[in-house]
Amino acid sequence: MYDKKSLKAEEFINDEEILATLKYADENKNNFELIDSIIEKAKLRKGLEHREASVLLACEDPERLAKIYDLAEQIKKDFYGDRIVMFAPLYLSNYCVNGCVYCPYHLKNKHICRKKLTQEEVKSEVIALQDMGHKRLAIEAGEDPINNPIEYILECIKTIYSINHKNGAIRRVNVNIAATTVENYRKLKDAGIGTYILFQETYNKKSYEELHPTGPKHNYAYHTEAMDRAMQGGIDDVGLGVLFGLELYRYEFVGLLMHAEHLEAVHGVGPHTISVPRIKHADDIDPDSFDNGIDDDTFAKICALIRISVPYTGMIISTRESKAVREKVIRLGVSQISGASCTSVGGYAEPEEEDENTSQFDVSDNRTLDEVVNWLMKLGYIPSFCTACYREGRTGDRFMSLCKSGQIQNCCHPNALMTLKEYLMDYASDETRKIGEQLIEKELLKIPNEKVRKIAAQHIAEIENGSRDFRF
Repeated sequence: MYDKKSLKAEEFINDEEILATLKYADENKNNFELIDSIIEKAKLRKGLEHREASVLLACEDPERLAKIYDLAEQIKKDFYGDRIVMFAPLYLSNYCVNGCVYCPYHLKNKHICRKKLTQEEVKSEVIALQDMGHKRLAIEAGEDPINNPIEYILECIKTIYSINHKNGAIRRVNVNIAATTVENYRKLKDAGIGTYILFQETYNKKSYEELHPTGPKHNYAYHTEAMDRAMQGGIDDVGLGVLFGLELYRYEFVGLLMHAEHLEAVHGVGPHTISVPRIKHADDIDPDSFDNGIDDDTFAKICALIRISVPYTGMIISTRESKAVREKVIRLGVSQISGASCTSVGGYAEPEEEDENTSQFDVSDNRTLDEVVNWLMKLGYIPSFCTACYREGRTGDRFMSLCKSGQIQNCCHPNALMTLKEYLMDYASDETRKIGEQLIEKELLKIPNEKVRKIAAQHIAEIENGSRDFRF
């Protein structure tokens, strides 16, 4: 039985409810009166239920799709403005005991080079990332209780936070590691992590078990219930995601929204972020062997509908996607992107040798961070390196209330401009700095609160004179 308040995976992600939802969507995909009413509801910026959103996903009417895309763009601006938060992944280890058939880290892959960073190597990688200008990392590791125990992850986090190099410091470490215990989530919380991220991969239990034939990740319920344990362990911000291409995308879309509804119903706060990765080529992995791939237009439609269905969430897209695809979906609701990413274990400080490939997937956007920042600003976006909310304790329901009330424009907007100024002064090329200075001057005028606007302008001037790390 479907129950979004249940703590049992098969009840809050209920197969019967998903299939009934898909049937309902098929029956109403041309019910324009209903579709128009759902779009009107979405305009209230309160989100949509999974059945309502599924009807819009099934709809193929060009006129109504155009309205959905325009609304997604406006809602993104209303909640997040033109800010795009920048981050980079840092792979710590690709040792893994699972048998996931879509991931090159799977245990049976005997020709991939296995590697685990030492603390000295972690330090070198972090310094290389700081030299680019990064302030926010997402650490990644395979599941291996011998090679990658929680103690190793905690030690790496401590090392990362300890490094101050020139004007660089990593101010937020997000963590993407395997489902674990409440006790271990408490340890991660105490270590000062930002968001705990865990991709469901697929919400279809039968497919999930087939795609994860061996290893602890085979346990569908334990994996699906991980976010509840993370929140029980005190972690305020959690990030959801599926790997599009493994299962039918409409099924995954419903499951993703049901998971968001469950977190809101049980914990009073939904997902801090939702990621939208698509399966890509990697060592020992051919994406064409999975027959549920989605084209770019369908991908864009999914992004737009996530934005209007869960308007408060941050949406993440990685360098799995090309420049063209990223440009398309940023407009439709994406608020965080990675830049200059390396998906290998190591590779920032020293490029990998060709015969030592340790990457989890092939990168489609290989531009430098400066090139990505330059590109975003030319499109009218504000690249943000801000981590102020995390460091000021504005996480979980405190951040969501700020976001939902619209006060984010008086908080995150000036913080974004100040951290962009820091980046321009410390790391940017001459061309990027020139574009950025003009953008900051224009964007300062958009801060609604006059007092905040004046303080932000003062701090930006002080940054130019050598001060760093102002925040609201």
